Amino acid sequence: MPDAFDAAANVPRGEFDFEHRPETDQSFENALTKARDGTRLSVDDAIELLTTGTDREGIDGLRKEQVLEAADRRRAETVGEEVTFVANCNNNVTTACNTGCLFCNFKDRSEQFRSEYQGDHGGFTKTPSESREIVADAVEMGIYEVTSVSGLHPAFALDDEHREILESSDRGDLNYRPPAEYDTDPGTYTEQINAMSVGGVHLHSMTPEEAYHARRGTDWEYEEVYGRLKDAGLDSVPGTAAEILVDEVRDVICPGKIGTDEWLDAMEAAATVGLDVTSTMMYGHVDNEAHRARHLQRIRELQDRTGAITEFVPLSFVHESTPLYEEGMVTGGATDAEDELLVAVARLFLDNVEHIQTSWVKYGDAKGLKMLTCGADDFMGTILSEEITKRAGGDYGEMRTFQEYVDMITAVGRVPVERSTDYRQRRRIDPDESPIGPTLGPQADGTPLLD
Repeated sequence: MPDAFDAAANVPRGEFDFEHRPETDQSFENALTKARDGTRLSVDDAIELLTTGTDREGIDGLRKEQVLEAADRRRAETVGEEVTFVANCNNNVTTACNTGCLFCNFKDRSEQFRSEYQGDHGGFTKTPSESREIVADAVEMGIYEVTSVSGLHPAFALDDEHREILESSDRGDLNYRPPAEYDTDPGTYTEQINAMSVGGVHLHSMTPEEAYHARRGTDWEYEEVYGRLKDAGLDSVPGTAAEILVDEVRDVICPGKIGTDEWLDAMEAAATVGLDVTSTMMYGHVDNEAHRARHLQRIRELQDRTGAITEFVPLSFVHESTPLYEEGMVTGGATDAEDELLVAVARLFLDNVEHIQTSWVKYGDAKGLKMLTCGADDFMGTILSEEITKRAGGDYGEMRTFQEYVDMITAVGRVPVERSTDYRQRRRIDPDESPIGPTLGPQADGTPLLD
């Protein structure tokens, strides 16, 4: 363990000899003036705001409140008083994964899923028919968005053509094994996508990392992969697997994952074939404010090129059951002040991304609501289950009812609004109506999702 710790984030960042450090020739006062005036911010401006000034140690409480106030004012100017949420569920297909990300406790080593393995494991793999049944049941309840983010199962191929390529390859670096070697066959990506595309549901799936897995061993461009997935029923792409879009951080926390440039290439390809995308940042581990600022810059530049990003989703690192924590590489996650500043600076810096999300799964209800005063305007969705954060040691993530949403949002003086995945459909909800349930989906009739 290193001698010096970053007191703001409570992580041993001195252990890593990073090129990018939170140091600038800029001043906090100048950055704040630009933020208040609506001038497009630079990376150095973002660093000054995230640190509340590199001229002093730690987070300055008064300066922090000035940043939050500027962000909340920008939120009101951009999206008004509405707080949106969506009726959705998660259907993660498999936990089998060999990528080895140190921030993750969702995966299980894929060798444990092979039929010859005699031990027990707590993971799962779903067949396409099982996925279809789960989604069909959710759609009957009124759900109209399904989010699916999964491990990189070695038996997964994009489609039958891709499987033929993988089966005939003599390369040993493709992380492929035929489905016959496993107790459960996950099928192909297109089979899973097709299976989950039932009842007019909006399918939000296939991260850049999954798209990389779906083209391994081929010379296909990402446009080809996402084009085939779109034909199979994919509607939009989650911008997860981004973590921090600075390779010196990725080399520490997820060395087996695709690099920054490839992540950006995949997202741009998804946009090129006509798919909306979201964007994320997973922060509060070994990263520092300079990394976060550069990440925001890459998101903003991607949006300048594509215009396809519907929202930005900050994901505060949940550390308790992750290898980073268990191996002593971090002692905790981001502080409350860091979380608030990240949301606020995202609102101020991402002048071309309309919606900033706050996560009750990561923050809990009270802190999630606090983020609505720091620049956020979207409050996620009903989810019904959330395995990834729970496996990492998080305390939240099971489900959220419409009534709970309405009660919480109105309690902080804001307007509850049901939305579609792409934000193009909206319904303002009258807090006095009863019962309160979704109406925007094909089978949604206002009936509460959960009794």
